[in-house]
Amino acid sequence: MTSTLQPATTTEAVKRPGRWLALSVLVLAVLLVAVDATVLGLATPYISEDLKPSGTQLLWIGDVYSFVIAGLLVSMGSLGDRIGRKRILLVGATAFGAVSVLNAYATTPELMIFARALLGVAGATLMPATLALIRNLFHDPRERSLAVGIWGATASAGTAIGPIAGGFLLEHFWWGSVFLINLPVMAVLVLVGIKLLPESRNPNPGPWDMASVLLSLVGVIALVYAVKEAATHGFTWEILAVGLLGAAALYGFVRRQLTLPSPLLDMRLFRNRGFSAAVLADLLTILGLSGLVFFLSQYLQLVQGRPPLEAGLAELPAAIGAVAAGLIAGRTARRFSVRSVVAGGLAAVGLALAALTVLDQSTGYPLLGAALLVVGIGAGFSFTVTADVILSSVPKDQAGAASAVSETAYELGAALGIALLGTIVTGVYRDFTGPTGTPAGAHESLGGAVEAAAAMPAQKSEALLDAARQAFVDGLALAAGLGAAVLLATAVAAWFMLRGQRLENAA
Repeated sequence: MTSTLQPATTTEAVKRPGRWLALSVLVLAVLLVAVDATVLGLATPYISEDLKPSGTQLLWIGDVYSFVIAGLLVSMGSLGDRIGRKRILLVGATAFGAVSVLNAYATTPELMIFARALLGVAGATLMPATLALIRNLFHDPRERSLAVGIWGATASAGTAIGPIAGGFLLEHFWWGSVFLINLPVMAVLVLVGIKLLPESRNPNPGPWDMASVLLSLVGVIALVYAVKEAATHGFTWEILAVGLLGAAALYGFVRRQLTLPSPLLDMRLFRNRGFSAAVLADLLTILGLSGLVFFLSQYLQLVQGRPPLEAGLAELPAAIGAVAAGLIAGRTARRFSVRSVVAGGLAAVGLALAALTVLDQSTGYPLLGAALLVVGIGAGFSFTVTADVILSSVPKDQAGAASAVSETAYELGAALGIALLGTIVTGVYRDFTGPTGTPAGAHESLGGAVEAAAAMPAQKSEALLDAARQAFVDGLALAAGLGAAVLLATAVAAWFMLRGQRLENAA
């Protein structure tokens, strides 16, 4: 089956004045969400020292934000289609800024967990709304491809700016400052967005089905929670029960959508091969990359001894590559083909991850920097083109729900990747043999080994750190190899599933 996308009508092809200024408002929201997703990792040691959370509470501080976002993305995307994407974006941005203050001044672990959950609710309104508004701002397909490229490039830049900005702030201010940087950005977004953003919605939306919202929320959160807990603690009956609850809720969600006259998510979207292939490619790509992304900062700081700011700068080539590739991805896909650009990008990422299997404690930066640059270029091509395919494959009235599906695939891929590849890294790491008297906590994490070594005699401390670091690097190399296999397999699947798919040309 060949997917042939219809050209825009004459009315749709009219170019909206001020659309590029409006895009600048949308990318502010994307930038903020991307920065916030990466900056917490650097602040975690300081939060732990100040608030003194238990191990379980610390995990919830880190995880609850992504749990809530993943559970609410589809619901919020559909809500934006119904009440207006501009409205939900501006309300969500205002809430994001206000809740950031609560995060910055949290005084107990419980309050911090609650504040992070509220931040997830607000964050779930932003990403689907921004991509859906791009679908409605840019009717010319070539302009839309460039706009999607800028959107994706900004998200990539945000992941690099997060560690750099966070490292700078943490070296000069207290940990709450990493949340307060949200305020001026959100203020500009809301004030300028009121003037520049057009409103768009589904003209015949139907009611917002709360039963579907609850099934989606319970299903995604329970499934992600079960995967992460199983990776951390192994399978137990409780974790299995939670996983089955999530699977049952998602099954009920799908069945309900197929029977509702106005579903929260139109499951017929998945009949479009291009849409389904793009969503699957995004999910598997993030799954394969998550092991590298999650553990790279620890490698740079705890294995190679780089300070936070330097570690953040070391990851910059990935963002530079993603930004450059994202800006030309649409043009490249039209010149060659969608499947060649997506499959080629994924294959490049897979080969770069394969090169990282030779990492050791003293690996020089040229190899690491080059691999990160290739990862960024490949991911920039792939993610930009798949986002364009997803938007082009659905009616613009359903752009919010379709964008939310894409973002949910991203969140699920990240959760599964960190859980599955993280289990491998942790499993390899825990088996290292330390010197006599090594505390049990040193086998839980590399950070625990560093802390334990500080209290040991110099000779034993050095032996412990060397053994722990080598075990961590061995686990990271194995995870990189498995990630490479996932990416290369996804590249092959994309080559076949995206056969005949092409981007629209200008009307």
